Amino acid sequence: MTDEQLKQLKNELEQQLSSLEERVEHTEEFDTNELSNYDNHPADNATDLYDQERGMALTQFKEDELGDIKAALAAIEDGTYGKCTVCGKEIPFERLEALPTALTCIDHADQEVDLTTRPGEEDILRDSTDQPVVKEDKTLRDDRDSFMDVEDYGSSDGPQDQPGDDEEMEDFYEDEKGS
Repeated sequence: MTDEQLKQLKNELEQQLSSLEERVEHTEEFDTNELSNYDNHPADNATDLYDQERGMALTQFKEDELGDIKAALAAIEDGTYGKCTVCGKEIPFERLEALPTALTCIDHADQEVDLTTRPGEEDILRDSTDQPVVKEDKTLRDDRDSFMDVEDYGSSDGPQDQPGDDEEMEDFYEDEKGS
């Protein structure tokens, strides 16, 4: 890598750093303005939860990216930038141009997707009901069926939602008609 290429990558990293630091400072907190979630429509609760999770995930991503940029800039100052931290081979300029924060060659890049780690938001977000979700046997289970509480106030169940054959439903509304 030439000195001109190194200078170009350093400038790009510094621009990314300043842009990212500015975006991290302007985080937007999404919080519900509801006094109670009990009578809230589940879709409204889901939207609030999605906004909170998205904000937390983006903040985590920005913080990780900041760390990567600072590590790359420190490697430039140390004179180790452009060499793989694992094997010491020269990292191709094309890789550094595409991913200036790369500190390893493509052979030693972490390419496996982590499917076992749960999102960090699960440890931070608070429950929206009095029946919190409990972790058991690495699965999530609702302590109590929250729908049953809501269904006590009515539902849209009609004959089509009742068990049995259609012939058995002929007198479903008979009591209401006064027959």
